[in-house]
Amino acid sequence: MTRWLDHPASETQITHRQRLWLYLISTLAMIFLIAPTLIVIPMSFSNSQYLEFPPSSWSLRWYTHYLESPEWMQATLTSVKAAILTMLVATPMGVMAAYGLSMSRMRASRMIYLMLITPMIIPVILLAIGTFYVYAKLSLLNTILGLVLAHSLLAIPLVLIVVSAGLKGFDPSQEMAARSLGASRFVAFMRVTLPQIRFSVITGALLSFLTSFDEVVVALFISGGENSTLTRNMFNALRDQIDPTITSISTLMILISTGLLVAAQTFGKPRP
Repeated sequence: MTRWLDHPASETQITHRQRLWLYLISTLAMIFLIAPTLIVIPMSFSNSQYLEFPPSSWSLRWYTHYLESPEWMQATLTSVKAAILTMLVATPMGVMAAYGLSMSRMRASRMIYLMLITPMIIPVILLAIGTFYVYAKLSLLNTILGLVLAHSLLAIPLVLIVVSAGLKGFDPSQEMAARSLGASRFVAFMRVTLPQIRFSVITGALLSFLTSFDEVVVALFISGGENSTLTRNMFNALRDQIDPTITSISTLMILISTGLLVAAQTFGKPRP
């Protein structure tokens, strides 16, 4: 243990002992972030009619209730459908915006970039209110199309930021070489640029999926009826009645989100 503490932690020769304070802060931050998850998961296996931690008895009661409930299944289908469509819309638009701005020599490109990430800066509640009034006039309330458009508004900035970061490590001269050999810009991008920023694109796609799947504030304003999302129903279940079913759904959502991120890290990394 002592030898490890005195071993350099980086190329700057800073030892692990000198970084103990950083490791401690990181550990405390992880505990703070993970603790709610560690509480919710055991609660989902409780047999109690109420939210109970630690569970007095163990059961799969609330998982069974979730899987056998037509209302919860319909909401899940709506959320999955909206998330997939949002991913298919936000990913190519975010990639195109990132690529165009990275290759642009316009002085206004920085300002355009800031405008495109504005939905991340503005409070979501304001976006939800504005979207509600616009959709009311366009008859898009309680529709899948409305959900996808609103969620894409929130997801595109994430894709833009992630892909822009990936493009900063890419050498544009490689694409220029391909174009000088006769390839069109589209072919050069698809065969030269895209394979090298694949990890960023996959990460952006998964983030756009999770942004839509986990979003609740906008969904409260613009979704409902047959097109009510899973997160909206969970919020209503917690507000109107204490339904332990939400703990089982939360556990499944945690597993899905974690699995997708692990898959992105495993299969999306560029090969050496």
